[in-house]
Amino acid sequence: MPTAATQHIRRMRGGAQGQLMLAADGHLYVVKFRNNPQHIRVLANELLASRLALAAGLTCPEPEIVDVSQWLIENTAEMQIDFGRRQEPCTAGLNYGSRFVGGLMPGQVVDYLPEEELGQVRNLEEFAGILVLDKWTGNANGRQAVFVKRARERRYRAFFMDFGYCFHAGDWKFDDVPLRGVYYRNSVYRSVTGFDSFEPWLTRIEKLNPDAIWAAANDIPPDWYGGDMTALEAVVEKLIYRRSRVRELIDDFRRSDREPFPNWGKVENELRPEMWPNQQYGASIPRGVN
Repeated sequence: MPTAATQHIRRMRGGAQGQLMLAADGHLYVVKFRNNPQHIRVLANELLASRLALAAGLTCPEPEIVDVSQWLIENTAEMQIDFGRRQEPCTAGLNYGSRFVGGLMPGQVVDYLPEEELGQVRNLEEFAGILVLDKWTGNANGRQAVFVKRARERRYRAFFMDFGYCFHAGDWKFDDVPLRGVYYRNSVYRSVTGFDSFEPWLTRIEKLNPDAIWAAANDIPPDWYGGDMTALEAVVEKLIYRRSRVRELIDDFRRSDREPFPNWGKVENELRPEMWPNQQYGASIPRGVN
């Protein structure tokens, strides 16, 4: 059941031009609209991939369908989509909401941490898990994450977000390029020593019940993909098939020139802090947080 947007808070950064809004359920959401500059299917991608990520046990914001009224849009000057030479109002009706993580105070939510703080992230090992999800869903963008530290907490926790470019954004295809769908800093993969480092997320995805994938897809409002049920069914069928290819796709990334897993093949007691990479390796910098 969708939740209704009740108040506009502010415009957010990023290519999808989302808006931070308060909803009737009492939560804040970053809302992406059907007429966003990227593609209408980005909303479908966000909902489907987020629910699959949660099913795999990954840390990401709760997805929601948010109903935004025409009255709220007409009475909020900031609720515009900028197309460069022209602007148009955000589209009323059912839009995608990603629950806002952390608080509104500076420092509680950041999208960059220095290397020494990055190593202290509570769930750093989950970057291996989100790599599994991104390879499975054919994420064509760099992996996006924000780091959240709640009041009185000393360490950040990574939340994985922005799934709009899974399934190659609006194209709904799978181009398996080794350096796509990965985080731009190798240091998050420093504890990876083999396929066991991708557990339990790898096995959860490989054994995910097809009914769970279909259920997530069936919750997508038809307007978010133009009512093309045949195209949606093709995506789901490919996801079911691709569960068995995830190890191969991870291995393609491992063998790339980037050399993301320098400790592959080592046993845990051989890993010492001085062996861990302490610099950023060459890789494309991802787009800004959407």
